[in-house]
Amino acid sequence: MDRRTDLLHLGNFTYFSFFSDLHRSDHVATTVVETLVISTVFLVSVAANTGAAALVTWERKLLGNKTFLTLNLFVADLLFVSMIPLIVAVRWTVSWTLGHTACHILLYVICMSGCVTITTLASISVERVQAILQLQTAPALNPKTVTATLLFIWVFSAITALPLSLFFTVIEVDVPEQELLYICTLKWPDTTGEIVWNVAFATLSFLLPALIIVVSYSKILQIAKTCRRRLQNRAGQPPSGDAVDYQVSRQDMKLLRTLLVLVLSFLIMWSPIFIITFLILARNFLGHLYVSSTMFFWVVTFTLANSALNPILYSVCLVKNCWPKLCCASAVVPLRKDQGVHP
Repeated sequence: MDRRTDLLHLGNFTYFSFFSDLHRSDHVATTVVETLVISTVFLVSVAANTGAAALVTWERKLLGNKTFLTLNLFVADLLFVSMIPLIVAVRWTVSWTLGHTACHILLYVICMSGCVTITTLASISVERVQAILQLQTAPALNPKTVTATLLFIWVFSAITALPLSLFFTVIEVDVPEQELLYICTLKWPDTTGEIVWNVAFATLSFLLPALIIVVSYSKILQIAKTCRRRLQNRAGQPPSGDAVDYQVSRQDMKLLRTLLVLVLSFLIMWSPIFIITFLILARNFLGHLYVSSTMFFWVVTFTLANSALNPILYSVCLVKNCWPKLCCASAVVPLRKDQGVHP
């Protein structure tokens, strides 16, 4: 055992202990701080995602594809933070006592939820481009399309993250001067498979959806500039019947700007977990790299905070005027001129 890190050398393999910190002297004080921080992330995320989902459902009187895709974002964030109680339990017990099933699903659910989030953002951007190109001025609901899209998002995310469920397992470790402990760790059959999956997952589940969003945003900007140019050129001239004028509403522009903000925050807050994952992998070949369970915990906590930030950013950018209505539970309806006040 390497006392400087949370890496356990068993046979010819090196295993990282992930959330089980085996070498802390100030266990209680440190764990209290960790519990308070990550619990705050959990409570804020649940409240923000639940409130934002209620606002989106309430605001959209005519439900459309975009509404269901937006709700899928909040569902993914809630599933994401649902793993926090397991993380807190491990930080207190140190030894893994939650069983094999919890070990298989912990990081699997975290990565799958992240994949669902970024893929849903990409789907919303593509849906808006299609709506503009089809001259849809009002939100429309296509049950088959939205069902197929949601099914693809979840199945794709579940399959791409599946190795984390298959290869996470509980192993027994013998720590000097301590009782027998168990850790939940990633046990790949070979290093090549781990490298291939890390690169493929980062590319397919995060970089590719982000690229789709940028392309969609660029397409809408291009359409908006073309429409503005045509209006300026045809000022004072009769409209031509052979040209198709696409309309980009202010709501669409606000939505695309919001998507870019969400994607930017997503990439910033998810990048550290990819970096530390590659560091853990590189530690098998470069022994001088220092990676600890505490470092991994704070990186994951920072990533989990993205689930609380997403609904807040979405609400501030798009539905901030609806929060007072939600808090008051009703809206004040002004009287029309033909209405009188009756005793």
